[in-house]
This record gives sequence, C-alpha cells and structure tokens, in this order.
Amino acid sequence: MKKIVLVFGLISGAISSAMMFLTLPFIKSGAINNKNGEIIGYTAIFLSFLLVFFGIRSYRQNAGGAISFSRATAVGLLITLISCAFYVASWEIIYFKLMPDFGDKYAARTIDAMREKGATEIAIAAKKKEMEKMKAMYNNPLINAAVTFIEPFPVGLIVTLVSAAILRKRNPPALPGVARVA
Repeated sequence: MKKIVLVFGLISGAISSAMMFLTLPFIKSGAINNKNGEIIGYTAIFLSFLLVFFGIRSYRQNAGGAISFSRATAVGLLITLISCAFYVASWEIIYFKLMPDFGDKYAARTIDAMREKGATEIAIAAKKKEMEKMKAMYNNPLINAAVTFIEPFPVGLIVTLVSAAILRKRNPPALPGVARVA
C-alpha cells in the first residue's frame, strides 16, 4: 500500500503544485481574479484528485481484484493528505516569497467589488476591518497552512468517498475454469 499511496500522492501533489505555479502569472496580471479564481482553483484541485481514483483502482488490482470500502477510503485519504501537503507547501512559497502583497491586492479587489455593487460606506468599512484581521491571520505561517489545508481537503474527501464506493469489490472476479478457494 505504501508504494501506491506514495506514487499516486506524489503525482497528485505535483499536479496540484504545478497548476498553482502555472496560474501565478495570470494571477499577477489580473487575468485570474476574485470572480474566476475560485472556479479555476477548485477545477485544478479536482483534476489533481483524480489520481485518488486511479490510486485506489491500482491498489485493488494489486490486491487480487478485491478491496473493501474502508480500505479504499484509507488509500484515498492517504493520497489526499500527501496531495494536500504539496498544495499547502506551494501556497506557503507563493504567499510568503512570490506574492507577499497578495493580501493587500485581494483586499483591494474585494473592496472595489463591493463599491461596484453599491455597498454602503459602513459595510465597506466593516469589510476593510475584516480584511485587515484576515491579513494579520494569514501572516502567521501555521494559521496560513491550516486555512490553506482546508481548501483542497474536502474535495479530496469527496473524491475519496465516491471512488471508494465505485471501486469496492468484495470478491475478485472468477476466472473461467479455475476453482475458487473460500
């Protein structure tokens, strides 16, 4: 199980990290903004978690064609955790080294969007205060890592549970002419 989990977890994590770094120029140029950034980000996360399905399937094939739901879930969660670790590490590098002004720009875009929608000055002032607290929180690497982990993990958990349900098999398929030993 270790080898399969490591291989598929590392590939999933590499895809996740690569997608983050490849979108970086588009974020800096403004082509990816608050509106479309979540859609693009979660699509990339989902694509990287497709490796969970293939990892569980590979484990099932190596285990003689049978896998329980609980074992499939365990394999999927381990792959997910490895991929999430890559995601968090990549974001930490991006946030603290490559885009140290991300918090300020994100806050400014959020406030501008509120103004465009006709928000009151009281609502805008409250949002500014909230954004200042968020920036202070994100400047702590441990809190930043914890919050960042929460982004991809639910997606990985759902992919794991769906994959485990689809791929579970109690008994390996019988081969024609071969007696099954119970």
